[in-house]
Amino acid sequence: MGSGFIARTHAHSLAHGCPNAVLAGIGGGSRAATLAAEFAVPLFHSLEALAADAKVDAVIIATPHNLHRDHALLCARHGKHVLLEKPMAPSVSECREITETFRSTNLRLMIAFSQRFRQSNITAHEQIRAGRIGKILMVQEQALLPNGLHAYPQWQQQPQNLGILFGYGIHNIDKLRWFLQDEVECVTARVLRSTTGIETSTMATLRWRNGTLANLWSSVDLPAPGFDASAFRSLIVGEKGLLDVDGYGAVRLADKDGTWETLFVQPAIDWRGGGMFSDARMGSFNAQNQAFIDAVIKEIDPPVTGTDGLRAVAIALAAYESASRNEAIHPPTS
Repeated sequence: MGSGFIARTHAHSLAHGCPNAVLAGIGGGSRAATLAAEFAVPLFHSLEALAADAKVDAVIIATPHNLHRDHALLCARHGKHVLLEKPMAPSVSECREITETFRSTNLRLMIAFSQRFRQSNITAHEQIRAGRIGKILMVQEQALLPNGLHAYPQWQQQPQNLGILFGYGIHNIDKLRWFLQDEVECVTARVLRSTTGIETSTMATLRWRNGTLANLWSSVDLPAPGFDASAFRSLIVGEKGLLDVDGYGAVRLADKDGTWETLFVQPAIDWRGGGMFSDARMGSFNAQNQAFIDAVIKEIDPPVTGTDGLRAVAIALAAYESASRNEAIHPPTS
C-alpha cells in the first residue's frame, strides 16, 4: 500500500531480495499505476480491493503515517499480515488499537525499523550484548540531515504528520531501545519549528531506567553539505570502553589498551546516482522484509513488534510534550 519512494524500495526488495515472497500487486497513491507497470504486477484501484484479494497473504503499508491506523485495521479485517512502516501511528492510542487488533486475530504485525537490520548497527549491537564496553553510561545520538524541510515529501510537511523527529528521528529512538534493552524513564526536550509550525529540529535528553543518559539531536535545519557521518551516528560511552557507530559508515571500538579498532565498514552508497537500489542500501530492507516473511511462514513473532512501535512513538511524543510544557515527561511503556 503506497507508491512513494519507500514503497518503491519495498517493491524492489520483494521483487529482487526476498526469495520466499512474490510481489502480488500495488495500490494507493498517485504513482501506483507507474510503479505497478515498472514491476509488471497488478494495479489495485482501491485499498479495499488490495486488502480483500484472496491472492494477497500479507501487506506492506508504506503510506503517510497519519493513515496507518485505518490501513492496518483494513488489512486485519481481511485477515492479512502486515509490515507497517515507521512511525507506527501518530498517537499512542492508535498504536495500542493496532497492536491489540493484530494480537486478538493472531495475525503477524511487524514495524519497519530498518536501522536494526543495517550491518553496522548489528555489529554494534553484538559488541554491546557481548559486554565489550561494559555497562553503558551515556550515548550521543545524531540524526542530522541537511537541506531543510522542503527536501522531504509534501505529506511530511503537513501538521497531522507532526515533524522530523517523529518521521525520521524515531529510527534513532528505536535504535537506542534496541542497543540498551531498556525503557525511557524521563524525557526533556526543546524543538525548533518551521514557519508553518512543523517541528524541524529537536534536542532531547532521555534518562533510562537503568541510569543511562542519552542525548538525541535530530534536525533537517543544517545547510548543505551538513556534517559527515551524522545521519545515524551513535557515540556510546561504556564503563570499559567506547563505541563509535556510523549507520552508513564505520563501526569503531576502543577498549582494553585504549586504541581504536575498526570492526566494520559499510560500503559507500551513491545517494545521487544509481546507488539508491544498490546492495549497500537495499541489504537492510531485504533482511528486514525477509524477517517479516519468515515470521508469517513460521507463525512466530517478528523481531520488531507492535509494542516496539508503540514505545518509540510514546518517546517521540513525550519529547514534543516536554518542549510544549517546558517540563520533564514520563512516557508510557505499555
